[in-house]
Amino acid sequence: MKKILILLVVALAMTGCRILNPSVMLKTPKDYKYAVMKDSMANLEYRISANDIIEFRLYSNDGFKLTDVTSSTTTSATGQNLNQNVLQYPIDIDGYVKLPVLGRTLLKGLTVRDAEKMLEEKYSLYYIRPFIMLKVTSRRVIIFPGTFGASKVIFLEHNNTTLFEALALAGGLAYDGKAYEIKLIRRTSDKPEVYHIDLSTIEGLKEGNIVLQANDIIYVENRLRIASSLVNEVAPIFSILSSLILIYEIGLLVKP
Repeated sequence: MKKILILLVVALAMTGCRILNPSVMLKTPKDYKYAVMKDSMANLEYRISANDIIEFRLYSNDGFKLTDVTSSTTTSATGQNLNQNVLQYPIDIDGYVKLPVLGRTLLKGLTVRDAEKMLEEKYSLYYIRPFIMLKVTSRRVIIFPGTFGASKVIFLEHNNTTLFEALALAGGLAYDGKAYEIKLIRRTSDKPEVYHIDLSTIEGLKEGNIVLQANDIIYVENRLRIASSLVNEVAPIFSILSSLILIYEIGLLVKP
């Protein structure tokens, strides 16, 4: 019996704290230095990046009559394409897109507004007062709201979607999610930038209004439930232990 108890204690010690909350991801050490949140990030416009997919429309005469010269279709006064045949163009890994007439054109790093202005200047060599409409259709972020099995990939339909809006699209924070332990992980050319965000108080309003970029990861740490975790993880061990004890007692009974 003593050996069995010793084995049980050793098994629990070897698992450590992971036995209580094994689903926690993206842990950071206590002395980890998070990236500094800048005020300008709340007003930061989305910038086109590699692997984006854009909808592109080119109109002439500053959009008068809204006739799309790239597809010979007509658009209504509300901006709706009448034949719904919208062409999409992928941004390659180097940040270039292959557009009609212009060919390969660098758009990576530009805001949608800046890209439209730049393309209007280029197309002015071929068309009278060109009018450009761009829309990025593939922007997405990954959200882990704080509970197992509830993670989602959210597509950002608007150019300047905020953290609050993305969390709302994902259904809000989970019941077990910690509003004061949110990580925003943003990919950069060098290494990922990790921001620590606290939305548990009104002071977090500024951080919640940060404009998201494509491929951002929003991770909400889940609350540790010690009692239920212990029951779920230790129950199989006690089941094995009780079976061993039963076998031991039966062995004593049949011992001559």
